[in-house]
Amino acid sequence: METIRWLLAAAGVEFEEQYIQSKGDLEKLKQDGFLLFQQVPMVEIDGMKMVQTRAILNYIAGKYNLYGKDLKQRALYCNISKFGAMDLGEMIMALPFKHSDAKEKEKETAVILEKATGRYFPVFEKVLKDHGQDFLVGNQLSRADIQLLETILATEELKADVLSKFPLLKAFKTRISNIPTIKKFLQPGSPRKSPPDEKTVAEAMKVFH
Repeated sequence: METIRWLLAAAGVEFEEQYIQSKGDLEKLKQDGFLLFQQVPMVEIDGMKMVQTRAILNYIAGKYNLYGKDLKQRALYCNISKFGAMDLGEMIMALPFKHSDAKEKEKETAVILEKATGRYFPVFEKVLKDHGQDFLVGNQLSRADIQLLETILATEELKADVLSKFPLLKAFKTRISNIPTIKKFLQPGSPRKSPPDEKTVAEAMKVFH
């Protein structure tokens, strides 16, 4: 759900959240037929109950002009966000739920950081260098920029100086973070969520296991 929160916040859309607190809550949603693939998150928007994170993100991006101006830009945006920022972000998101053993978690964290600095971040650095613009696609804010910023901040949670060899990405992070709607989302008290701690992971596993 976090990337959906980011996208709505960047678009300046206020939203309310309802949390699943028990297996009973989840079963009720399933029985009521609201979860097409028996999965959450679910977003109620424009009279629809939408599921599947990628479908939700595509709808929000299209509705609020965060999808690129034309077919070519959308193809670039999809490649950049789906195969780059989203892939790396999903690895980081899954990390707290995969390993209870500290050594195994440390080992996988090292693998993720190696992929970030050796595979993903060099590509984004090159994209910014090659077209010399403020944003990843065209010259306007898109979902790709928002997802990349979210992923950068999540990676910095694992290693604070992870951008030390990527000056254009450092500048990108500062620039996108200062867009008013995003700056507001980064302030304390916003709907943005911190990385899950052990208690949060245990509660989630109890409901969804």
